[in-house]
Amino acid sequence: MLEDKILRKLFLGFIQIHILHHAKEHPIFGAWMLEELTEHGYNISSGTLYPILHSMEADGLLEKEDKNVEGKIRKYYTTTTKGETILNEARNKAYELFKEIKD
Repeated sequence: MLEDKILRKLFLGFIQIHILHHAKEHPIFGAWMLEELTEHGYNISSGTLYPILHSMEADGLLEKEDKNVEGKIRKYYTTTTKGETILNEARNKAYELFKEIKD
């Protein structure tokens, strides 16, 4: 469906803002972030989330640290200084947009 494709593209930005916000508060990992996004009504699979995390890391918005958790390597992501700058700009723009469209 065309609407789905358009909404997915639009929500991609919202998802990235969620990721930056949470990764600024504490290191996040994929499975936790999937749960968090589901709670906010985003129907997203790990096959969609992980490429987003990787591209955000490649863009210098997140930094990754591998940690050994019960014998498995888990990748934790934290927002970088650049990521925080982007988050603040996005927050301002989102606030302006909300004020304009809320009625």
